[in-house]
Amino acid sequence: MSIKVENRNELMMFYNVENLFPPDEKFQKGESRKFSGLKKWNAWRYNHKLHRLSHVFELIEKEKKTLPMIIGLAEIADSSVLEDLVNMEPFGGRYSYIHHDSLDERGVDTALLYDRTKIKFIESETMSFIFEFEEDGRDGIDTTRDVLQCKLEYENEIIHAFVLHLPSKREQDINQPKRDYILKNVKERVLELIKGSGETVVILGDFNENPYAENINYLLYKDGSEKILENPFMHLYAERKYSTYYQRQGLLFDQIILSRDFFLHNSVLNFRNAEVFTHEDIKTREGKYQGKPFRTYAGTRYLGGYSDHFPVLVEFSK
Repeated sequence: MSIKVENRNELMMFYNVENLFPPDEKFQKGESRKFSGLKKWNAWRYNHKLHRLSHVFELIEKEKKTLPMIIGLAEIADSSVLEDLVNMEPFGGRYSYIHHDSLDERGVDTALLYDRTKIKFIESETMSFIFEFEEDGRDGIDTTRDVLQCKLEYENEIIHAFVLHLPSKREQDINQPKRDYILKNVKERVLELIKGSGETVVILGDFNENPYAENINYLLYKDGSEKILENPFMHLYAERKYSTYYQRQGLLFDQIILSRDFFLHNSVLNFRNAEVFTHEDIKTREGKYQGKPFRTYAGTRYLGGYSDHFPVLVEFSK
């Protein structure tokens, strides 16, 4: 008699959670250094947001039969909100977080959650960027969200995870040179890690660019010809799968880019699938935004939803 052993699947995830700030009462009492800038951001609305976000993870676990072992997050105010989040169900006390305060002018950062029963944390650091500019004849500086770099271990294999949230498109895309510069520096780090080490790399983030953007394609190649990274979200964008929207335009700014090791049969984790997680519960159900992410705010109007982005997932077999 033979026993069939099914391959276990593992997940990695990225989620821009839309302004996860502690309630402004804490800021006013001096318990928090971050003020949200959101209209009437009180304890009730904050706790409701936490329950909304935890529900997203419950939906993923129900559908995928597992939780993501690595979760990149964007728009995190501070460590206190991560502490509150990992104490929610369905994390079950198994998850830890990695976070560093950045110099971002709004005070939103990137972070990483990981399942301690599967992932061993080794070390982390940040890549910070300060840009000089001239406006109205005066010199100034502009700071951005840091790129979080984490060194992790999974079943004796090293994974270098970068979590990023690149500067947004605004004012005729004045920030594109900043995104180009940050990705150039990320690529230099990736090349240093890949060169002769055999260690794997994952870049999880809100790139504020669609997958076919020139600067993202630049990231994938060592010298213009030798490919070092794969972006499985390219085909999703071609299939009109979107993670966020601007007015009526669908965008796939949220992506997970992988080193080629994950596509080799001798890897501990083998790439299986990429997707935008668009469960009906986290969509707007009616009106002109029907089918789009059910967000927390629309401008200053409180909606009580989840986020203005859908999460994205990559699934592996092992």
